Amino acid sequence: MVDEVIRKADLPRYCGLRRSQIELYVKLGKFPRPIQLGQRAVGWLASEVERWQRERIAERDGEER
Repeated sequence: MVDEVIRKADLPRYCGLRRSQIELYVKLGKFPRPIQLGQRAVGWLASEVERWQRERIAERDGEER
């Protein structure tokens, strides 16, 4: 099965972060790395972004207990 690709311009809508914050988190290893789609185009695999979201939810739920 082919994974959906989220383009850079659309990514903030999916994860709630600004593009500059996403870039920082990628550099720090706190957000999935993009895949190269072309010379000047990158995207993120939807499954990796969803996994990142589930990890944030798990962290939140673990802190509330």
